[in-house]
Amino acid sequence: MERSLETQVDQAVAAWLRWVPRWEPATHRGRIAPCRRCLGSPLLSAAGIGANVPHGVQHGLSTRLKTIVDHAVADYTARNLPMLQRELDQQAARNRARSYRPAEDLDPEFDGLPLDPDPVPGAPFLFTIAGLADDAAETLPPLPPLTEEAKVALRQEVGLADEYANMVGREICGLLLRHRLPIQAAIAQHIEPQIEALLAELTQSLDSPFDADPS
Repeated sequence: MERSLETQVDQAVAAWLRWVPRWEPATHRGRIAPCRRCLGSPLLSAAGIGANVPHGVQHGLSTRLKTIVDHAVADYTARNLPMLQRELDQQAARNRARSYRPAEDLDPEFDGLPLDPDPVPGAPFLFTIAGLADDAAETLPPLPPLTEEAKVALRQEVGLADEYANMVGREICGLLLRHRLPIQAAIAQHIEPQIEALLAELTQSLDSPFDADPS
């Protein structure tokens, strides 16, 4: 498992390093709600990415690393946790039956982010992407109910899956330590100059809020 994880982490970091030069600061209004995937992530901490790094840069790496954890847990579940696997299979089949699935097949930089922007006070949306997805899900039949005994057994298997996910996460954190220097070098080369340019532009606009009319 360690060798396989090492290869996957190497590939994930390499893919992120190839993407970083294409990052540009967002020109739209930022979101208010914090990203639960990135906020306080031990994976990002192990990679040497601090909270001062723009969220889009963080998210591209954290999503790639989380995918490694998800795949490892899925394999462990398929081999060892039959009840949880059956529930996941039923949920997956139900999801595939939805007519509208906007959150699927997104690039890592967008996977897991809210589907809609934050609402503007006084300007309600006519519709939202998340709302359309919820409407499509409501047309599907519910999953079959579980007995109390099955619920207890399922909670136990979920606990085992969580423990395995934590173990894999710790392994990945250890593997990330040797990637810290190239990750930080990429941020210094491609990200920090853009942030400094934005700050300089902001400072200039604050110092000279009104341009003098030479005419």
